[in-house]
Amino acid sequence: MGATVFAGAAFWDKAASGTRTQGLFSLDAGSAEWRAVTGGLPDPVEVRCIARRGTDTVYVGTQAGPYRSTDGGATFSPMELPGSPGPDTVVWSILPLDDGGLLVGTQGTLIYRSDDEGANWRLLSVPQPAGAVQMGFPLRVIRMIADPSNAKEIYAGLEVGGVVRSLDGGESWTDISGGLMEYVKQDAFKSRIGSDQDQEGMMDSHALAISPAKPGTVFLANRMGLFRSDDKGDSWNFMDVGRFSPLTYARDVIVSPHDPNTLFAALSIAALSDEGSLYRSTDLGETWNRFDNGVSMESTLMNIGPSLSSADRVYCAARQGQVFGTEDGGATWRTLPLPAGVSGVYAVDSA
Repeated sequence: MGATVFAGAAFWDKAASGTRTQGLFSLDAGSAEWRAVTGGLPDPVEVRCIARRGTDTVYVGTQAGPYRSTDGGATFSPMELPGSPGPDTVVWSILPLDDGGLLVGTQGTLIYRSDDEGANWRLLSVPQPAGAVQMGFPLRVIRMIADPSNAKEIYAGLEVGGVVRSLDGGESWTDISGGLMEYVKQDAFKSRIGSDQDQEGMMDSHALAISPAKPGTVFLANRMGLFRSDDKGDSWNFMDVGRFSPLTYARDVIVSPHDPNTLFAALSIAALSDEGSLYRSTDLGETWNRFDNGVSMESTLMNIGPSLSSADRVYCAARQGQVFGTEDGGATWRTLPLPAGVSGVYAVDSA
């Protein structure tokens, strides 16, 4: 069997009437037919994140907590969080750690840690950043990463709450959003859509990345673009991706698993838009070029899933149900729409 691609959809409050904002779907490499994955998952299932440990273990974050598959995603079993099911067990991010631990981030800025694959969980003490904005939805831990050079250095992006950091494996956390808040003093970085607070855009974190080529350097994708910290989040620098792309709303940033100097970024007009683009940098963000040659994205690009097994395989997913993939390093692309009516896409992953 060829490599498998997964895509996940979940509730999205701006979805058109009649669309299906839930589901986990898979397809084999070379195939164009998506299959619904249901074995062991809640019915219906909402999937907001997908993570892997090796080739056979796949984790998905659902509205009823995290689920794990040990057979490559054919079947899943629950990893019940304390208080499940409940409003704060909606999972937005999962981070398998090199030390065997597992972190799960939920709405409500909660982060749980397990050291025994979900048999037991500890709720970690995570502060709510001073600049966090109360919107029409709960704050959520939308992305977590660990520095490849030091697994104890962990960063979490909060939507719409900035960034927090742990230097001791999650035992203690610090708000590192102060440098982002400094930008709000400039009119160009003021943005308010769902609140009356100008820092809303700068606190609207979407993704984080760290390259093994630059330990301690954190890349952030948020509503206002791409930012970089060279000092573990103590200060932040605007990367000004608008020099290379007419679209600057940044939803995802990923380091290639095959080249530590290569970054991918998902750039669009806004959270709700009719245009998206995939960009690549081969010099850690100094310069960027459009990577999705010949692709017509009809909605906001949400996630990027570079393959762990092949440097030539990259998939990405747009908000309203389009998935795009290349198997030849970007020379050619396939458009792979999810089953009719599927919208609210939040996750994509390729083996």
